[in-house]
Amino acid sequence: MVAPTGGSVLLNALGYGLLIAVLGGSGGVDEVRAQDRESIRFDVAPGVPVEATVRDEGGVEVRIGSAGAIQQVAGVADADGKARLDHEDVDFDGHLDLVVRASVGQVNEAVAVYRYDAASGRLQTLRVPSGTQANCDGLWSLTVDVSSRTLVSTCRGGPMWYTDLYRYAGDALYLYRVERMMMLETPALEAVLDVDVAEDAGPLAVWSTLAADGRVLEHAVAGGLAVPAHGVPLKGVTARVVASRQPLYAAPGDTSTRRYLVAGDRVELLDERDGWLQVRYRNPSKGPVLGWVPVALP
Repeated sequence: MVAPTGGSVLLNALGYGLLIAVLGGSGGVDEVRAQDRESIRFDVAPGVPVEATVRDEGGVEVRIGSAGAIQQVAGVADADGKARLDHEDVDFDGHLDLVVRASVGQVNEAVAVYRYDAASGRLQTLRVPSGTQANCDGLWSLTVDVSSRTLVSTCRGGPMWYTDLYRYAGDALYLYRVERMMMLETPALEAVLDVDVAEDAGPLAVWSTLAADGRVLEHAVAGGLAVPAHGVPLKGVTARVVASRQPLYAAPGDTSTRRYLVAGDRVELLDERDGWLQVRYRNPSKGPVLGWVPVALP
């Protein structure tokens, strides 16, 4: 089920917590033993074969090593208790990782996974950080961008798609980039700014880039359906000022200012807060100028 809560989307896959199970290993030639991928076998390290089989309700039984030590992992499951097994180098360590996937609802895909720990000879969960600004609860419809070492998690809540991007700080994942949908009424926005945005970009969203410690490094307003390029600074959509004399305030809620924009000035949209838009105007003589413009809430 998918349910928006306070601007974010909290997902629950039929009561199963989301895991991404990663088996760290050296790779090797994989041997898929069933067309539906309910069983899979590959090497996670030299001389360490792993054989995984989906059991009842999405649980996965894993045989590890030549001695065949058995471990049960939770996995994920669809409405029929089915799951699909695959492998990919999710943690960018050069070893193949086991990935367990299951369809949830009509469009969402839960992903469950565990990591091979050489010291214990067992699997360890690749954990997604909690208590963040992420829209999706865990990793969904996971794709891996190797070139930027970024994990892309995408989920749908109601009519909207949401995207969270993760990176690694050491062995731990952290939320690297996230979007927040803007709730501004279109006529109110158009009365203030004529925004340049492609029709297929979707509703406007505030994208944020975060550091590993959770600090926000930058904001930019862009289309909510077009994921910004990984590994490069965010770039906000541009707009043209509509009013003949548009006050530019230092902070949201301010009531006085000596700064103004005029009709035709072009600005870059950076952030939205309580019905106010932060914009950047590049003054030909003074350089970039930041300020906030009020826009009526719906």
